[in-house]
This record gives sequence, C-alpha cells and structure tokens, in this order.
Amino acid sequence: MGVESPQSDAELLQAVREGNASAYGQLYERHVAAARALARQLVKSTEAEDVIAEAFTKILDLVGRGAGPEAGFRTYLLTVVRRTVRDRSRIEGRPLSTEEIEDYDPGMPFVDPALMGLETSPIARAYLSLPERWRAVLWHIEVERSKQAEVAPLLGLSANGVAALTYRAREGLRQAYLQLHLGTQPRPECRPVLGKLGSYVRGGLTRRDAKAVDEHVSGCEECHGVLLELGDVNRGLRVIVGPLIAGPLFGGYAAALAKPAVGGRVGGLLRVSAWLWRAPKHQQAALAGGMAVVLAAAIALLLISEARPIDTPEPAPIAQPPPSALQARPEPREEPARVPPPAKTERQPGKARLRATIDPLGALVRAQPGIVGIRLRNDGDAPSQALAATVDLPRGVRLIPAARRHQTASLAGPVGTVDGWACRPAGGGARCTRESLAAGQGTAVFLRVLVAGEAPEGAGPAVRVEAGALRVTARAEEGVRASGAPARFATEGKVTVRAIGNSLLTCPEELAGCVPARRREGDQRDNDLWPMTALDRDGAADTTSSSAAELSLPKGSRVVWAGLYWSASGERAGPIKVRPPGRPDYVPVRPSHVAVRELPAGPVYQAFADVSRLVAGVRRSGTWWAADAPMEEGVARYAGWSLVLIVADPSEPYSQAVVLDTATVIGGRAGRVRLPLGGLTPAAAPARLELVTWEGDADLAGDKVSLGSGALTPAGGDRDPANVFDGSSSGAADMAFGVDVDTVGAELGVDPGLTIATDKDVVLFGVAALSVRARS
Repeated sequence: MGVESPQSDAELLQAVREGNASAYGQLYERHVAAARALARQLVKSTEAEDVIAEAFTKILDLVGRGAGPEAGFRTYLLTVVRRTVRDRSRIEGRPLSTEEIEDYDPGMPFVDPALMGLETSPIARAYLSLPERWRAVLWHIEVERSKQAEVAPLLGLSANGVAALTYRAREGLRQAYLQLHLGTQPRPECRPVLGKLGSYVRGGLTRRDAKAVDEHVSGCEECHGVLLELGDVNRGLRVIVGPLIAGPLFGGYAAALAKPAVGGRVGGLLRVSAWLWRAPKHQQAALAGGMAVVLAAAIALLLISEARPIDTPEPAPIAQPPPSALQARPEPREEPARVPPPAKTERQPGKARLRATIDPLGALVRAQPGIVGIRLRNDGDAPSQALAATVDLPRGVRLIPAARRHQTASLAGPVGTVDGWACRPAGGGARCTRESLAAGQGTAVFLRVLVAGEAPEGAGPAVRVEAGALRVTARAEEGVRASGAPARFATEGKVTVRAIGNSLLTCPEELAGCVPARRREGDQRDNDLWPMTALDRDGAADTTSSSAAELSLPKGSRVVWAGLYWSASGERAGPIKVRPPGRPDYVPVRPSHVAVRELPAGPVYQAFADVSRLVAGVRRSGTWWAADAPMEEGVARYAGWSLVLIVADPSEPYSQAVVLDTATVIGGRAGRVRLPLGGLTPAAAPARLELVTWEGDADLAGDKVSLGSGALTPAGGDRDPANVFDGSSSGAADMAFGVDVDTVGAELGVDPGLTIATDKDVVLFGVAALSVRARS
C-alpha cells in the first residue's frame, strides 16, 4: 500500500481558491511558527497573536480573490506580517478601507525605511527575478537554513528532489546576477570574463580559461567584486535577502525559528476567525466573502483531527466566538465585543532576551591604537537587570585607561564611556557595567585599545554579558592584523560623516596655462608640471600660505567628533593654524600623531589632531581657513589640509559611523590595497564615504575606489569613477593640486572592505570616514 505524498504549498493554495476546507488549515499549521517568530521580534508577545491573525486573514481574502502567492507562501506571509505591524502602528485603531486591504497583495518585498536601497542591490535584484518556486527553495534552504526533509512537503518533493531544485535555483541566481552586471555595459575586456565566472565558480573551466580569469580578476576591481559575491551566494542571500524579506530583525527571527515550535494550532486559527468576525461590516465585506465558510470548515476539521484533548484556551485580548457561531455565520456586529482584561495572576511575566556582538572597528593593527565595539540588544518584552560585560582581548592587545586617554590628545574622546557604560581594565581585558536595558532597545560601547608591535595574529576579542540570571556571549571573527586601517573614532546613532579641505600650494599665476588649470581646465592640472608655490588667500600679513573651504551642516545638527589632518612634501611636520567661522584670529593646532612615508618624489608626512573641542565651541557652518603648515615649494610638491567630522543629525536614520586613518602608499608595486571594514552593518547597507587622499594627479587616470560592489563615482571634480583622485576637494571650487577630499555614496559588499587601486599614479591614502545605516 503506497503512502500519499503531502500536498505542496502551491497545491494547497490552489485548493483554497477552489474552496477546499482543509487546505487553509494545513497552510496555517505549516507556517504559523514562522509568522510567530517574526511577529514577536516586532511587537510585544501579547500583541503578536493579533498581528498573526490579521496577516493570515488578509492572505486568505487575497487567495480567495485569485491574488496572493502561487508557491512561495512563507516569504509572502512574512511580508504581510511586517506590513501589518507597520500599519497597526501608523493608523492606530482607524478601520482599514477596502483599498488599503487590497494593498496587501505585495508584488515586491516591503522595505523597512532603515533598509531603503536594499532591494536595489545586485543579489536582491537577481533573487527577485527568479521564478517563485526557485525563490521559495532558496529562502527555505539558504536563508532559513532548513533541512531538505523539512522543506520537501512544502514543495511537494522528496528530499533528493529538494537538493536538485536547490542546485538549479542557485545556478539560476548566479546567472541572473551575472546578467545584471553584463547589462551595465562593462568594459570590453571585462565582458568575456564575466560570462565565464559562473563556470569558474563551479570549477567547470579548462585550466587555460581558469588561468585567464585569474589573471584578469587579480587586476580588475569590478570583476573581483563580482567573483567574491558569486563565490558566496549563500552568504549573500542570508545577509541581503534575509533582511529584505524579514526586515532589520532577521537575525532574531532566524534564531526564534530554529527553536522548537510550541502548540497553538487550533487556538491560533480560532483567533484568525475571531479577528474576522469582530471587524466592522465594511471590512468583513472586503475580507470575507466565501472565505469565511472555508475558514470555519478548516477549524472544524482541525478540531476533529486533533489527537489529544484540547485545552481550554487562556483569556485573550480579542473576542473568541464559539464554533457553532462560526458555522451559523450570524450577522456580525458593528462594534467588536468587549472582553475584560485577563486577571493579573493569569498573565505571564515578560522576559528580557539579550543579543550581543563584538568586533574590531576597521582593524586591529600591530603597533597601532584601535577600537573594539560591543553592541547589545534586548529583544525581549521586559527590561533586563543591570548589565556587566567582561571583555577578553587577544594577546598583545590591552585597554587604554581613561586617565591615559585624557593625557594623550591623540586618544581623547568619549569612546569607552558612552551610553551610560563605565569601563576599567580587568585581567587581560576590561570590565564594563551599565544600568538595565529596556525592552526593544540597543546599546553600544566602544573601547580604545593599544596593539603591541609583537601581538600575534589570530583569534578576535570576546565578551560575556551578565544581567541577573541571563548570560550571553559573543566572539569576533577577526583579531590582530599585520596591516589595515585602525579606527580613530566610532559611534552610532542618528549620525553621518562630512569632510572638507583644500590645497596650500598652487601653480604660479604669471605662468601661461596656470589660470585655466586653477579653474580645472586644460591639460596641465598636475602639480608635477609646475614649480608649486605657496597659496595665500586670507589677506592676513602674518601668514605665508592659506586656503579656505566651505562647510555646510544640516540645521539642528551638532558635531560629535572632529579631526584635523594635514599633509605635505617633506619629513618635517609641525603645527598648523586654523581659523573657524566667525573668529578673527587663527588658532594654532599641534599634531598629536605624525606618519612619514616615501613617495617617488621624496618623503611626505601626514599629521593629525583631535579638534572636537575647538569645533564644538564655534559656529560650525561657514568658511574654515587653514594656514602655514610646514611644506616645501617646487616641482612635484604638494601641501593641504582636511577637516573630518562625525555629525549628529535628527533627520538621519539610525547609523554606525567610523573614522579610519592610515598613511598608506598606493601605487607602483602596491597598486591595489584592500582595507577591511570590520564591525559594520553587513552587505547592501547604504553608506556615505568621505575619502582624504594626497598627491593625486588629475591627468593620470586609473584611480578607482570600491566598497565591494563595483567602482564608485565621486560627487565632485570630474566625477570619473576611473580617475577619483583628480585634485578636487569638498568645500573648494578651484583646483586643489595634490589634495583630494572626495564624497561617494555606495553600499557595502558581501565582504565589507575598502579597496583602492591605481594604475599609473602613486598616492598617499590618508583617511576614510564612513557612515552606514544600521540594521537594528
């Protein structure tokens, strides 16, 4: 006697459309645990069941009208759950109109405002272009990480059939991803390589073709980024498509879904019915129709098929009509029935649920200071007890105590004691304490550390958090590195980054061609072509070189952190003068950190000073002047300055911000440098990047910048993604010989990192300030 295979979701959906009574109950049984896992991330547990009931009822109505999902029920359900939560908070008690109810047939995922732009990422676009059945198997297997045997009934396949379908869907995703890149008109030399990358990843190329791909990708940033994402589409699906469908709290949803499901099949389905019957008449007319009969029959069948006695349901905050009333379909009342609140003794107390992460910001680099960021979130529905975090740092890495930070200007700032945290050295790391964390809230603390020159590469820092009886742990994937860009400052909140700057050297005005070059015209926009002389524009008798840049900040914003950087030809660094807006006199600023490097034309330096206090005490927007930095005049010489800011702006989304500085020579033998961006939001998050680079030449093309998703286009200068370092600076209109302060908008790639490449030029890369929208 054969065993009848379970019906797939697609077959059950078709049966519901045809009026099959039991099909809807089976769909509910299969997917209510997922709906509950997501709803409880978004609202309190007491409200989650109402959200689930509304979501299932809306989908039921859509399916009855011939709309809704065809095969991918799970992702459709999660989208409707998120829309329901959004609209419940937006309209707060106002009845939904028929037109609003019909909006719940989503043709595209509902994108949370905090994740705006996620749906335009290449992986997301490729995923959404696939057939619904392929999207469904990729979601269950790659995103939710379900077992093939668990997914088989949903698709009406055997476990082996699921494996085969997953393989085809994954290959389809790769091909769709490659077609997107081929459709962007890549360079002629890239097109044949892009066409082979799919086979390359599968190991299907001949040795000769594979070698050709290797050689091309090693020198092409665009194709290298495509290869990285093709080689790890599983991770791309989880970090991009997961949040796209389930929202910013995808991590909590995935963790909750992995836990064993708890009962509630019949009680939950009764709640769906109750939500339908307690709605006003005009909503019932829009929602119900013939579907109410299907719903009532489904409940009756579940009641009959339940093998064990049904427990009496606990009091709920909505009306629960008896089964007889459901079957008779009495005329619904205009107002929902009023039910007294449950007695306090019957209510389950809420619980805190903590989630922790720890990561170096940028990188922990030998013989350099750095920052370790710890983030904690309470995903429960009750406040936690007081928090105590024990941080274990890698060997050779130690906390910089607050007292020392105050004595050393280069390490000044609020890092280490933000958001109510207090930290002190303890053992081989730190001990940090804070008051309780409210339900649904997050907190972060950033620790300044010093990495010894002999610190071994290896395991990353770890943290153990205690809050009463609660215990959570986390460990970073990355530890000490031999090279990279350490973080100078980090914070999070409604923050963004800004930078301005200008040159302090220019071509002699009396020489032919200089005036057009200053206006960024002609073919002599290169400091290597001129005997560079001091630029002095302030009209002050006591300065020998000076230049200005305009800073414009949003109204109502405030500066959280400010760093002043200056660089010039020569190895003798020293003070620079700064004149903020509204001040008549210059303020001398001494460097707290100086790095000297060697370029083809000779030694150069980069100096840094924390000027947060200076910026906080002045009118920040307006004209900033800098003067008299130590420098050398002559052919192929440069000198300039940049003011880099992290700004709190109430109009910005919640974001993470970090400033990385590293005086790194790029060009010649090191024509391509990649700087890891640890501790930031995963792939496809919208980002703003400010770059400060020295000794770039406008007439030498081939300078490219990427965050892992292709070459970026600067907002100023020539706006050429193949010649980013073209002597242009934010806040300055004229040619800034040898100085580049560039703004780019981008999204993080699957493996977040800043890659800078140059074919012909040799530059000194100085600073990267990055703000990224946070996922939670």
